[in-house]
Amino acid sequence: MKVRAALATGVNEPWVTETIDIDEPHPYEVKVKMAFAGMCHSDEHARTGDMGAPAEVLQMLGAPSMFPLVGGHEGSGIVESVGEGVTDLKAGDHVAVSFVPSCRKCQYCLSGRAYLCDLLAGTLVGPMLSDGTWRHHWEGQNVNRYAQLGTFSEYIVVHEASVFRIEPWYDLRAAALLSCGISTGFGSAATRGGVKPGDVVAVIGCGGVGSGAIQGAVHAGARAVIAIDTEPSKVERALKIGATHGAPSTLDAAFNILPDLTWGQNCDVVILTPGRLTGDLVEQARSITAKGGTIVATAIAPIGQTSVDINLQMFTLYNQSLLGTMFGSTNPRVAVPKLLRLHSEGSLIIDDLITKEYSIEEVNQGYVDLEDGKNIRGVVRF
Repeated sequence: MKVRAALATGVNEPWVTETIDIDEPHPYEVKVKMAFAGMCHSDEHARTGDMGAPAEVLQMLGAPSMFPLVGGHEGSGIVESVGEGVTDLKAGDHVAVSFVPSCRKCQYCLSGRAYLCDLLAGTLVGPMLSDGTWRHHWEGQNVNRYAQLGTFSEYIVVHEASVFRIEPWYDLRAAALLSCGISTGFGSAATRGGVKPGDVVAVIGCGGVGSGAIQGAVHAGARAVIAIDTEPSKVERALKIGATHGAPSTLDAAFNILPDLTWGQNCDVVILTPGRLTGDLVEQARSITAKGGTIVATAIAPIGQTSVDINLQMFTLYNQSLLGTMFGSTNPRVAVPKLLRLHSEGSLIIDDLITKEYSIEEVNQGYVDLEDGKNIRGVVRF
């Protein structure tokens, strides 16, 4: 089957939309007609080389290179057909994708931590999880798919572990954005950050993931949420979705907001959700974190980022915590339907975060707009 898909063909090469071939689903696989795909910054990390796999890992996965790569790991659509052995899904089902697959057999899935499923080890690139062969081809080459998904494509063929059913009355566009960014941010505050009623929270980076973190903090009962971003329009939008204060930098928040707001005690929880996480931002976050407070590192750092700036003495003596998180430390199959319910009832803002819709031919322009600070969240509509 020939479909149009947006590909990254090399490090720092622009996104190009090409016609590729996809095969029919094999056992335990599903073909989905895409409705929407979210344009998350993580796909750019793959294109720029910030997120990649070492040569030995690529060799183990049977992929000579990261490229060519179909981008996209947020999305929703309607099941077109299923392969033999698929029992949870059928043609016509509405689905959301999950960049975190769930085998429902490993110790992480069985202990309620499906966001750490062992299948994650093989999801960045490589052949199908089901049988180690390829379904996507372009100009005689096998094609990788970001996070074993590649949602920047009119149709996708994925393992059943990477997609789950949602109720047909839920908004598919909202489901696409909840399949990664907004849910990750929401969980970073409400679950991993452990925000409690009365807490003061700061969110550093107020794009799509940060917008989810702001709303997660609000739903968890925070009395104040400080939105910090160098882009004024993002701070302005954050104030419309629940943030109580806005600042262009942690320094501004430290001197102009926190003294009166907390009487010098600083933030109970600080969540790092910039477009690109770098080591210097950790100390900035720590510097506005209270004694006994928590810093959650949610954003993706370059794969070579192995050093972190932190005042280790103050970190120790202030009894502070620095936590990482995957998908906000929540199970996608549980979190996404719950958040879709909140959205359908009007208590979770998603539509207002969508700056612009793009066609599959306009994916590269969408990421140019993101880099220029014009987008909180772009969406591909099929």
